[in-house]
Amino acid sequence: MQPSDIGRLVSLGSPAVSPDGAWIAVTVRRVDLERNRYDTSVLLAAADGGVAPRRLTGSALGDGSPVWSPDGSRLAVVTTREEGGSSLRVLPIGVPGEPVTVCERPEAITEPAWSPDGSRIAFVSRERSARWAAGEDERAREPRRIDRLFTRLDGEGWIVDRPSSVFVVDADGGAPVVVAGGPYEHANPAWSPDGRTLAVVSAREPDWDLQEITHIYLVDAAGGAEPRRLTVSGAMHTHPAWSPDGASLATLASDDHVAVPAHGYPALVDVASGAERALTTGLDRQCRPYPSARAPVFDGDEVIFAVEDHGGVHLYRAGTGGNGSGPARPLLTGDRVVTAFDHAGGTTAVLLGDPDHLPELHVLDPGGAVRRLTGLTDAFHAALGGASPVRLAVPSPAGDGDVDTWVLLPDGGDGPVPVLLSVHGGPATQYASVWFDEFRLWAAAGYAVVWCNPHGSTGHTEDWTRAIRAPQAVTAPGTGWGGIDADDVLAALDGALAAFDRLDRDRVGVLGGSYGGYITSWLAAHHSDRFAAACSERAVNNLESLDWSSDAAGWFHWEFGPSPWTDPQPYRDMSPLTHVAGIDVPMLILHSEEDLRCPVEQADALFVALRLLGKPVEYWRFPAESHGLSRSGSPRHRVHRAQIILDFFGRHLGGTRPDEVPAG
Repeated sequence: MQPSDIGRLVSLGSPAVSPDGAWIAVTVRRVDLERNRYDTSVLLAAADGGVAPRRLTGSALGDGSPVWSPDGSRLAVVTTREEGGSSLRVLPIGVPGEPVTVCERPEAITEPAWSPDGSRIAFVSRERSARWAAGEDERAREPRRIDRLFTRLDGEGWIVDRPSSVFVVDADGGAPVVVAGGPYEHANPAWSPDGRTLAVVSAREPDWDLQEITHIYLVDAAGGAEPRRLTVSGAMHTHPAWSPDGASLATLASDDHVAVPAHGYPALVDVASGAERALTTGLDRQCRPYPSARAPVFDGDEVIFAVEDHGGVHLYRAGTGGNGSGPARPLLTGDRVVTAFDHAGGTTAVLLGDPDHLPELHVLDPGGAVRRLTGLTDAFHAALGGASPVRLAVPSPAGDGDVDTWVLLPDGGDGPVPVLLSVHGGPATQYASVWFDEFRLWAAAGYAVVWCNPHGSTGHTEDWTRAIRAPQAVTAPGTGWGGIDADDVLAALDGALAAFDRLDRDRVGVLGGSYGGYITSWLAAHHSDRFAAACSERAVNNLESLDWSSDAAGWFHWEFGPSPWTDPQPYRDMSPLTHVAGIDVPMLILHSEEDLRCPVEQADALFVALRLLGKPVEYWRFPAESHGLSRSGSPRHRVHRAQIILDFFGRHLGGTRPDEVPAG
């Protein structure tokens, strides 16, 4: 794989199964490198595989978010408009008729959901305040009034004057009506079986921005009434789904009120009283996978939900009957990843990938076998080839389990090869057991690639994930960032070096983004003798300033325990910038100029410090990009990023350098 092959990547979005289980609609995203954009379309596949999948839509920029009408005769899709904004359209499926544009919005439309009788569609869109009446010229608008935290969102910009609201619109077209609006943020609308009520997720309590919890509210679908809070426990709630009889709601709950981070778990909430109970026992795993979490899906008196487990993302079932919770039953497991799923009419559709394949659309048969319905990436994989990663179980220095570790060796030769040690972001996420373009790029350039899920990652127990909370935390104290997590990463590297003689321990580079960039900066400051070069990308380098400059400003004390305003020392102790004088390896810094999660000042601080200290450093800033550059940035910038990384490590570790590199 070469950097330009980023232009050949194909990815699938969440599938939608028709009510009778016969058809599956799925979004397909392709990279258009020449026009520097992504094109999306909706593909229609027969669940029995008897008819070849066919492209159903294909507008200028793309269609996505397909959702079926209750009778299966229509499909709602969201269309991105070239002039900006989006449209909600309804397409006839297997019946006479023409597509209908239901409504248009200047903002993105997300999460469309049909009413049970098929007459209305609810959706989420940002509602612009009065200051937007002056038009698109920001200089002509009134100033923003800010009286709360969480006023911006990475990839979205300012949201304090354009909160996410829930709208309802007639399916035949008309003016959308706001049923749950600002100044609060709303998400995850779900219709009650009688069509009178919407369940939504929000935080509408006084001083909601000073809390860490979202609740489920019940909203009159006709509008005009104040939303009523349903959930009464202190737990966090997201992604509601109504039971068929309308008496309860399944949701993903988590005990963030106890300690952050917390595992999500399926729970059942009684609509009459708000009382709730967990639907699983003994399943100490994250059931709210990032970034593909969705509501539990009812199948009779059971719900289907996803579970992260040691790099895999699996499907489980849990019963909703009785008075207590019971053990969850595995539905789909193994060394593979379910990136999205849906269930209706007896058909379970999954997007399924593994270490050697990008996710494709599959159907899960009742006996547990999976049938693949699409092969959109077959030619891509056949052209690239490449070895399979090798999985290692490396004992953690903490002595409480193994660190899941993977090694991808370059093709050909028996001589020593340079090594790239990659650290994931989060930290409460996991490297998943699925084909990853970046690792393949590096292996093709001659590197052995090592990655792992250290303490702080998901896919393990909740204690494992919470192990890097600050030592000063009153509840569930841990080592802090840069403690057992950094020790695990080094242990994984040592495990790989011991397992493969080809790996050259004198030519090791380390790199990572976001929290992975933090660990990169931390390891470079504390273990420079282990590395020949480092790449710190979109990193956290100063935890104290992050708590006032990030779009999540004011949040970090939920994870660390103390607040930087009352006890700043733990933040300073855990910040790589405090220890920057110890960095004694060539450092590559990459950052997006519109990154609001880890603002660019984090990179500026590291660069200025290293430059003033006379350390070898180079710094690349990407304009008009946010925190997600490596995943969803402009295709050309993604190629440039790959070229810069390969050129930098090629100069310092001896891997193959790309033919083209940005001039800067």
